[in-house]
Amino acid sequence: MTNSANSAGRATRESNTRPLNRFEITKRMVAKLTQGEAVIGGIGNTNFDLWCSGQRPENFYMLGSMGLAIPIALGVALAQPSRKVIALEGDGSLLMQLGCLSTVAIRAPRNLIIIVMDNGIYQITGAQQTATAASVDLVAVARACGLAASHWAADEADFDALFDAAQERAAPSLIALRIDDQAAVGQTEREPARIRDQFMRGIGAKGNRPVTQSPSNKI
Repeated sequence: MTNSANSAGRATRESNTRPLNRFEITKRMVAKLTQGEAVIGGIGNTNFDLWCSGQRPENFYMLGSMGLAIPIALGVALAQPSRKVIALEGDGSLLMQLGCLSTVAIRAPRNLIIIVMDNGIYQITGAQQTATAASVDLVAVARACGLAASHWAADEADFDALFDAAQERAAPSLIALRIDDQAAVGQTEREPARIRDQFMRGIGAKGNRPVTQSPSNKI
């Protein structure tokens, strides 16, 4: 790809957006959750901010499985079509599993909202640049996959409006935000079994097992 094409890709994404604070956006979203919505937080800062915005039994915090927040959210959305399900994902993780967008478009769950936090870097591994820093526009990719209701949020008010519309829409939605590179204000407790069991109880899933505590639960 030529440098001019790279510049055009950046201009498409950046012309109508400005960097927002990931934690502040996450708190705004969590404050809107009043109907038992399930939230799947991707690895790293995405779920750290979700954790620090207030623990909910309907939250699931990914630990160490990069790129799987959207696939897991899709599974929950298909299994519980009457519940809104939200996937919080970063640009690096989504780039690792871009094929999931076409699967979401094909299955077209009426209750799934995808929120992508894009700062153009793999922040927790050393701030290496992702492909979105050069040329990849994730909203354009989502639309090309068939997710028509995919938009960049220009600012906080625009995010609020897009999220409110997504909650009412009977089709999958994707909202992408350019975010800053501020560090998370805290970290999720690393208790995989507890996170799993709490989430299963929170969404009323069958087959949940009692919470167990053992050294194998630590990662």
